[in-house]
Amino acid sequence: MLNLESRTALMVGTKRMGGVVARRLAQEGVRLALSYRGSKRAAEALQAQLEPLTRTCLVQADVSRPEDVVRLMQTVREELGDLSFLVNLASGFPRAPLDSLGAAAWEAAEPAARANYLLAVHASRSMRQNPGPTRGHLIFFSDWAAGGTPYRNYLPYLTSKASIDFMTRAFAVELAPHGILVNAIAPGPTMRPPEISRDDWDRSVVARTPLRRESAAGEIAEMIVTLLKSETITGETIRIDAGRHLAGPGVD
Repeated sequence: MLNLESRTALMVGTKRMGGVVARRLAQEGVRLALSYRGSKRAAEALQAQLEPLTRTCLVQADVSRPEDVVRLMQTVREELGDLSFLVNLASGFPRAPLDSLGAAAWEAAEPAARANYLLAVHASRSMRQNPGPTRGHLIFFSDWAAGGTPYRNYLPYLTSKASIDFMTRAFAVELAPHGILVNAIAPGPTMRPPEISRDDWDRSVVARTPLRRESAAGEIAEMIVTLLKSETITGETIRIDAGRHLAGPGVD
C-alpha cells in the first residue's frame, strides 16, 4: 500500500464534503492543491485550516475549459512538486422537471461530465511522469442513482453522473498499463443543504434510506484515504449511501 505522506492531491470542489475530505487527507500528510472557480474566500478559509497540517496552494480555474485545466496541472507541479492524486467532487444539482426539459436543461448539467473528462485526461498525463509501479490515482464522484435507479426531476443531472460512472471504468482500463488507478464514490443524501429544512430533510430524504440516516461525510473521506493507499483496486464505484440504492427509484 502507498504511503500518502508528501504526495500531492489536486482537489476540485472543496466546499462542504470537499472540506471534510481535504482535512482528512491533510492528516495523512498529503500536500493539497485546492482548485476553485469563484469562491476564493471559502477556498482561502479552508487553506487557513489546512496549513498547520500540510503544504497547500490555491489555484483558480474553470475546469470545464481545456486551457484552464492544462494551466491547473502545470501550476500544481510548479507549486507543490508533483501530482499523485486527483479528487473531483465538483458538481451542481440542477433540478429539471419533465416539462422544463430542453437544450438549456441539458447544457446546465453537461459541464460536470465534461470537466471530469478533461481533469482525468490532463491529470493522468501529468501522473505518467511519476515513478511506478503505481503512478497515480483518480477519484471521481457519481451518484447513488446513476447506476440504474433514477429518481424524477433530475434527468440531465443523472445522465451526467451516469457518464462519470462509466468514465470510472473506461479510464481504469485505459490507464491501467500506466499504473494509474481510477475509482468513484457514489454518495447518498449527505450534509443537508442549507436551503432544505431539517424537517423536510429528515422526512423526505433521510427517511427513504434503509438505515434512516445520512451518508456520513467522514466515512466518505475515510474511504478515499483507503482507496488512495491501495495499489490494486481500480474501476470500482463504491456506494456510501446508507443503503439508499436498495430502496428503488421514483423519489422526488
